[in-house]
Order: sequence, then structure tokens, then C-alpha cells
Amino acid sequence: MVDLHELPAGLPVPQDDGAARGLVGRRMPSVVLPATSRDDVDLAALGAGRTVLYVYPRTGRPGEELPDGWDATPGARGCTAEACDFRDHLADLVRAGADRVLGLSGQDTAYQRELVGRLHLPYPMLADPDLVCARELGLPTFELAGSRYYARLTLVVKDDVVEHVFYPVFPPDQHAREVLAWLEHA
Repeated sequence: MVDLHELPAGLPVPQDDGAARGLVGRRMPSVVLPATSRDDVDLAALGAGRTVLYVYPRTGRPGEELPDGWDATPGARGCTAEACDFRDHLADLVRAGADRVLGLSGQDTAYQRELVGRLHLPYPMLADPDLVCARELGLPTFELAGSRYYARLTLVVKDDVVEHVFYPVFPPDQHAREVLAWLEHA
């Protein structure tokens, strides 16, 4: 049985392939995505202040197998652990200047609602099953076993413009603390 909260030893470390270059300074596109909060979120209208938008490939569910080759794909494993790290550090992130935290993946809203309930996530998750943000904003993706997934990265968006990008992200189970350290010095 796979423990989705723990990262196994020996995971391959993702390398910076340059796929996130050019994101800093870009205005967020008008892409409206459904959120687990039952609201739609327009990425071009996140509002004043800072939004931490972490993008991840996919979360797993207890008792379900991960896609073939998942653990061997750099940056794929660790989405559940990353979501929990943002959950556990949400108050610190807000104190450090984040006005909101959002998660985004290509999974549908029903899947994400189950995740929010199971992990007790206090922030909304955005569903982008058609990977519209990959096309409109140029977010990196990867293909595995015939499916396309978002590559893991985090955007800090200030007043609807990308202020900072974390890419690649590793290890994902400590990433919220990396974002927190950046916010404390921004």
C-alpha cells in the first residue's frame, strides 16, 4: 500500500529545464476555473495583494494505484504531502503576506472536493482538466502513460501579475516552508 503522505527515498530530483522562464512579470490570463469552494475563480481577477498558486500534477487516493512510472518521473510524486504542507503552514503564510493560497491541478472538481474533505484543506483547489492554464499562461507540463499533467511549480501573484516563480519544486513536502521563507523576505 502506497503512503501518499510520505515521500519514498530515492525519488529523482527534477531539474530546471527552463520551461518556467518568462513567467515573472506576466499578467494572469482571464481563465475562469471551478473551485472546491463552489465559486468560479478568474485568474485575471485574483485581486489586490499576494496569491500563492501552487500547481501540481495530481493527487492520489488511498487504495488506488499510482500511474505506471509515477515515482520514476522527476517531480511527479508528493502532491498529497505538498497539499498538507500548505495546510499546516497556511496561518504562517498569511502572516507573512499571502492574502490567499490556491492549489491547481488537472483533476476535476469532484476529485478535488474529495481531497479537500479527506485532507481538511482550508483553502480552495482549482480544477483545470483541459490544462487551459498551460496554453494561456505557458505553464509546463509532462506526459506519462498517455496522459498530460502539470509540472509542479508555484506562482506568487501580486495584483494579478506573476511576481515570483518556484520551479522546479523539490522536495514537495517542504515547499510551503520555502514559499514562507521567500514571503518573509519579499
